[in-house]
Amino acid sequence: MPSIATSIAGVPLASPLVLASGVLGISASSLAFVADHGAGAVTTKSCSLQPRKGHPTPVVAAFEHGLINAVGLSNPGAAGMAAEVQDYLRRGGAPVIASVFGADAREFAQVSAILAAARPQLLEVNVSCPNVASEFGTPFSSDPVATAEITRAVVEQAQGIPVAVKLSIHCPSLGAMAAACADAGASALTAINTVGPAMIIETGSRHAVLSNKVGGLSGPAILPLAVKAVWELSHACSLPIIGTGGVETTDGALQLLLAGASAVGVGTGIWRRGVTVLQEINQGLRGWLHQQGCAELSEIIGAAHA
Repeated sequence: MPSIATSIAGVPLASPLVLASGVLGISASSLAFVADHGAGAVTTKSCSLQPRKGHPTPVVAAFEHGLINAVGLSNPGAAGMAAEVQDYLRRGGAPVIASVFGADAREFAQVSAILAAARPQLLEVNVSCPNVASEFGTPFSSDPVATAEITRAVVEQAQGIPVAVKLSIHCPSLGAMAAACADAGASALTAINTVGPAMIIETGSRHAVLSNKVGGLSGPAILPLAVKAVWELSHACSLPIIGTGGVETTDGALQLLLAGASAVGVGTGIWRRGVTVLQEINQGLRGWLHQQGCAELSEIIGAAHA
């Protein structure tokens, strides 16, 4: 059967599927569970310098086209997450990507230094979470200058570990953001984060479902936005891209790969369909490549541009 192996910034992946940050990424055991079910890499939940409780429940609301969440970046803090990364690495398995965030460039750097000491294969810089804007102001991903400053600060603390920057569609120009990240030393991009903020109102009670009122929108509803973002980014720069947003099927993964992604993030798809969705997509990719007469996944990355 054809090979579905790929790589991101020199890190080899047996499968292009990457556990997206935010789902089953809080502990070594949950990361290993996902890796054992077919993920080519796994991403931790985004972590901050100090532990965060996040928003009070309810924090997730499902609807027919996906879900919205306002978990509020709850996490055990940088030291706690570094310990989980080290525990995961001792078990062996797929590469791990440590996701970091902070209130400013200095804090991003501090968190990155702690996580880099645990030696994950990549660091992911979350500058684009849409459901904590009231705490941190406008997401940094709306400002190429701020994103470049953060990227540079993380790269300086990364101890040679490749750095991916997680971008949002909520910016004036994805091309300008990509150029700013590349110039600041980023080795890869992740696109996109959840979209929004969005809201669901329960009509019986006439109240917003989430305690935070609004949250980030994810799931199949945002797949076309992710495809367009990856397409645009692949034109704008040569950095490898982890295309993320709305993938629950082989067809969704193929769309992002054909648009130019070297790997595909899956998060809400696991939440909605279970971890076996990874094995289903991997099998589907091999079957599709075989039908197309392709020996390797690399033959189709960005092929839609031709």
